[in-house]
Amino acid sequence: MRRHVLTVLFGLLSSVLLAQVADPSFEVASVKTNRTEAPATTLFPLGPGDAYAANGGRFRATNLPAISYLRFAYRLGPNDLLDLPRWVYNERFDIEGRANGEQTKDQMRSMMRALLKDRFKLVVHTEQRTQAIYDLELANPGRTGPQFRAHQADDCVSPTEPQFTTLPPSQPARRAPSIFQLPTLPCGSIGFITIGSVDRVRIVGNGEPMDRLVAALKSTLTGIERDIRDRTGLSGTFDLSLEWSVVPDTVQAPITAQDDMPPRFLEALKTQLGLTLRSTRGPVDVLVVDRVDHPTED
Repeated sequence: MRRHVLTVLFGLLSSVLLAQVADPSFEVASVKTNRTEAPATTLFPLGPGDAYAANGGRFRATNLPAISYLRFAYRLGPNDLLDLPRWVYNERFDIEGRANGEQTKDQMRSMMRALLKDRFKLVVHTEQRTQAIYDLELANPGRTGPQFRAHQADDCVSPTEPQFTTLPPSQPARRAPSIFQLPTLPCGSIGFITIGSVDRVRIVGNGEPMDRLVAALKSTLTGIERDIRDRTGLSGTFDLSLEWSVVPDTVQAPITAQDDMPPRFLEALKTQLGLTLRSTRGPVDVLVVDRVDHPTED
């Protein structure tokens, strides 16, 4: 059988696919073909980031092509896919699953991988190839930007707690949540939100290591399509808040926007986080799809 290739984030899948334990599975799951003209819907967000509203461990998506489930399960970008069978892109499916209680988003991705292997007979392996990538570097050696800082253990203030500016002496003061937090974002997570409209996007990370930030930067929301390699030399965990206007990076130029508009992504990355992307070539883990079949349905 002819092999089909998907390019994926450098280093991300090797640890997943080479693991000695199987991916966890949904307790109950169903897959059904959808031939209606109804719009696609999702109960569970399939995009990047960790944050989502608690839903009791339920996954539900309707009228989506198989490629959407593949992208979610393996953290694939929109241009990471090459030469898969046409039905993977064109035929649409409803998938529902229920886990045992609340799960992290990565745990739900693992369960989707198990479902794809079971119902779609998905068989994959990884290969390493040299491709065009970006190196993530400090824009100014030894210095980060104003919205990128080392994480402190006491920085995890619950954003859902009531906040007070004035308290009786008997009550301890509570700090208001900072720009580095979102209402649905626990410590050790990174999340995306849109602000006002889809033209403004914000990434917030709280207690994040560099590899998680690197993974998040490759996204349709940032316009970055290549794999990214960390060359900042930074270690530990960090808090960050990055806001930009959504414009494909292939046409980005120095900022010329109006005063009330955030900068474009590359400029925001530099001015807010003190980071920059340098084009280069390097090793990339490539996911090779050896087999994918029409699914077994309920």
